[in-house]
Amino acid sequence: MSFLLLENLVKEFVGRGGEGIVRAVDQVNISIQEGEFVTLLGPSGCGKTTTLRLIAGFEFPTEGRIVLDGEEINDQPPNQRDMAMVFQSYAIFPHLNVFENIAYGLKIQRLGKDVIKNKVQRVLELTELTGLENRAPGALSGGQQQRVALARALVMEPKVLLMDEPLSNLDAKLRELMRTEIRRIQQTLGITSVYVTHDQLEAMTLSDQIVVMNQGRIEQIGTPSDIYRHPKTAFVADFIGRTNFVDGTVHAINGDTVALEIFGKTLSIPKPDNPVSAGKPARLVVRPEAIQVAEASGQFEGVVRWASYHGNAVEYEVEIAGQKLTVINTDPRHIKIYPRGQQVGVTFLEDCLYILPKEE
Repeated sequence: MSFLLLENLVKEFVGRGGEGIVRAVDQVNISIQEGEFVTLLGPSGCGKTTTLRLIAGFEFPTEGRIVLDGEEINDQPPNQRDMAMVFQSYAIFPHLNVFENIAYGLKIQRLGKDVIKNKVQRVLELTELTGLENRAPGALSGGQQQRVALARALVMEPKVLLMDEPLSNLDAKLRELMRTEIRRIQQTLGITSVYVTHDQLEAMTLSDQIVVMNQGRIEQIGTPSDIYRHPKTAFVADFIGRTNFVDGTVHAINGDTVALEIFGKTLSIPKPDNPVSAGKPARLVVRPEAIQVAEASGQFEGVVRWASYHGNAVEYEVEIAGQKLTVINTDPRHIKIYPRGQQVGVTFLEDCLYILPKEE
């Protein structure tokens, strides 16, 4: 049985100016197991934050059910849902020190001083804030403020931890550090977590499962590896990471492989979960790192149109039969950078490719 279940969830709002109905969440079904870290991922306006607010109780569903640990909680207010929320803005009280901020919810519950002290000390250690108990929020770094917000949520010992883009106000290096810290804390506690972000790398780093959303609907649910390597739609393939699309024709289906014709030649590619048929057009998903270029001959002949050295990789734009493809070479042994106009052999790593049906 799922620990947290969203079943046929719908949320509608009145449109701007009071005209029409906008369906922000459209038939969303998500099953979350106890202790899982699940990320709702998608562009602005895709419905991910509204879905999180429905789980938290800040919004109520138009249709569908929210079930926590076997109990339907559709009509319960936020303070009765045994959940805690970490907001994008941190929402730390500026007039309270670190200890008082973390202890705030416990004091509302009228717990004893010793109980509060023990609980706060535990999360101070967990979030590596020990020694900062008396520090004012204004004297904390952005990362420390984020830890205080996280500690304040964790000290309540909720069944579910909800996080709404909590790292978006941090610089890139600090975001990377805090991603690691959030995942460490979540795994240490084994707490069920639902996280919202538009950052693909953040979702890939943190998650057990990723829910990719688009226009209120779920495009795909899967592990980071599944989402990246086996996207079910062109939207998922394009939104997660960087992607080349190459149109071709399915020549034949041979057991577990598909013979796909592109650029006048045939590749043997693992058969996808998506339905494809012999003789029908298809779209090949080619990640930039799944393409190799060399001075020697390859599957195809190409021309380097642009090259950029990144230190840990070389990025190329290579043209094959009039189509430009992005190529990323991360092999440190290949230190030579091919100049613009260089004729190169291009090889696709066939076991790293994926086929989607061509949308009519």
